[in-house]
Amino acid sequence: MKSCRVKFDYLTGTVELEAVDELKAGDQVVCDLEKGECLGVVATEPAEARKEGLRKVLRKASPEEVADHEVLKGKEGSAFDLCKRKIIAMKLPMKLLRAEYLLRSTKLLFYFFSEDRVDFRDLVKELAKEFKVRIEMRQVGVRDEAKIIGGVGNCGNVVCCKRFLNNFSIVSIKMMKEQNLLLNPSKISGVCGRLMCCLGYEYGMYVELKKDFPKVGKRVTTPQGEAKVIKNNVLIQTVTVETGDGKEVTFPVKDVKPVKIGET
Repeated sequence: MKSCRVKFDYLTGTVELEAVDELKAGDQVVCDLEKGECLGVVATEPAEARKEGLRKVLRKASPEEVADHEVLKGKEGSAFDLCKRKIIAMKLPMKLLRAEYLLRSTKLLFYFFSEDRVDFRDLVKELAKEFKVRIEMRQVGVRDEAKIIGGVGNCGNVVCCKRFLNNFSIVSIKMMKEQNLLLNPSKISGVCGRLMCCLGYEYGMYVELKKDFPKVGKRVTTPQGEAKVIKNNVLIQTVTVETGDGKEVTFPVKDVKPVKIGET
């Protein structure tokens, strides 16, 4: 079985799908996704699949399907505006993020964010009457909100979730501590208000590099005798210690050894 990666709009991102040999990068294709049939662009050439049970690329998109897709994309703005007006009129506690038509107008999806559960049944009825199409409301989390809307991170680049992240990994305070970062919310939080996804990028490397480091506060032996560890610099592989006479000295980690039990 062959598979390729196909890029889609909105939250779907780039997905690995079962494919056929004749596809090539840049082809526009019709694909079977969980939310329905969607038009995407082939991002990688077909190759041997790495896993089973993939959804499928159904076919290359015809010129008519591509044209229809473009027409529907042009209607999403007005659909968004009308839905937003109805949300305001009904005083629903929800923030509308995006409208999306599926291929051949089989479904119109509205993505929204809310801290609470929302009873949107009356809204769906109103929208169905207006658009004469199946309506689906999709509540997303605060990180998905950032992925849809986008923004600029502390690094000055467009946020990773908008540019290339398909799935959100768990990011924890432990990752921050392993990298000796200060607990400063303005420095470690993304535009979504959650811990920045990039805290996880180098976490594994820090864990690996710190294997040979003594913990801060531990007694160690150094070329200048026994001392207490006061700071580790993982990236340049050095350990700073406080000697018996109160001086701070920095050594390469390879020159610092733990004090053996019973050693004086």
